[in-house]
Amino acid sequence: MSAAVGAISATNDVAFNPQMEEEELKNNKNSKAGDEVPSHELPHTEDDGHEDDDDDDDELEEEHVAKLIKSEKELDLGPQVSLKEQLEKDKDDESLRKWKEQLLGKTKEPEVKILSLTILSPGRPDLVLPIPFAHNSKSSLFSLKEGSRYSIKFTFTVSNNIVSGLKYTNVVWKTGVRVENSKRMLGTFSPQQQPYTYEMEEETTPSGLFARGSYYARTKFVDDDGKCYLDVSYCFDIQKSWPKPY
Repeated sequence: MSAAVGAISATNDVAFNPQMEEEELKNNKNSKAGDEVPSHELPHTEDDGHEDDDDDDDELEEEHVAKLIKSEKELDLGPQVSLKEQLEKDKDDESLRKWKEQLLGKTKEPEVKILSLTILSPGRPDLVLPIPFAHNSKSSLFSLKEGSRYSIKFTFTVSNNIVSGLKYTNVVWKTGVRVENSKRMLGTFSPQQQPYTYEMEEETTPSGLFARGSYYARTKFVDDDGKCYLDVSYCFDIQKSWPKPY
């Protein structure tokens, strides 16, 4: 009994002794501190690792560049196409074709072909003169009646490119004296498959004794750049009456 009482008394003394509780807390703190590794025992490192990171970045960049170069070499660019074939691909699309020509620094020259010259006169059948003229240059190509009204119509085609400032000039001589020097601006024409038709204003042939006879004419078609597309010479007559049909 006394031993039990003594044990209880001892237990009570430990549980309620403030001094013992404080010493126990100190011991716990010292034990935790003892578990930590002193700084002088830590492994020694000469740098903080940044240089290794830079080396890794350089290696990654070199690998990326190498992959790009390899991919460019393996890239399939398709079959090589000549400049002429490239331009011919979109020949039906005029705006796209011209854009390609400008982009490639290549522009085709316009081509104008005069197909025919037609003389129109009221009450008379049209007189169509195909070009080039199939006649003897010393003989008359056609005859007109003095004092009659007439007009001239041209038929022509334009290809390759736009022709700018197409002009018609006609010079006429009689017995070596120039009696007419006419110039007419026809305009600017873009390429197309269908022929163009241009009709001049109506005129009247001269009349009288001195107006009759043979004439020599020279007709030309030129553009703004001075390029000549047709230069023909021919003879015609002005008579008192219309020639009889053959």
